[in-house]
Amino acid sequence: MEYYMILSTDVEGTGEQRAAARPAHLERLKALDAEGRLLIAGPTPMPDNPTVVSGSLVVAKFDSLDAAEAWAGQDPYVDAGVYAEVLIKPFKKVFPQ
Repeated sequence: MEYYMILSTDVEGTGEQRAAARPAHLERLKALDAEGRLLIAGPTPMPDNPTVVSGSLVVAKFDSLDAAEAWAGQDPYVDAGVYAEVLIKPFKKVFPQ
């Protein structure tokens, strides 16, 4: 298993949809964490207004890029129409060791 970063950008004005889908989104992250696969996850706030979220970052272990894409495609935020774009790339953890 290798790490992959999943960087998602929200559709502007989807804060209510994000809030409604958040519990299900967090449950999926908790499952990755319980499996020892989650390195880091969290929202990306707007630089000029940290109370407004512009997207999400997840770095977790997956068997392949296809597996990471499949997992990301099933995110509750996707179903809720929150994400405008999802970028997935391999990630190499260097620090901390």
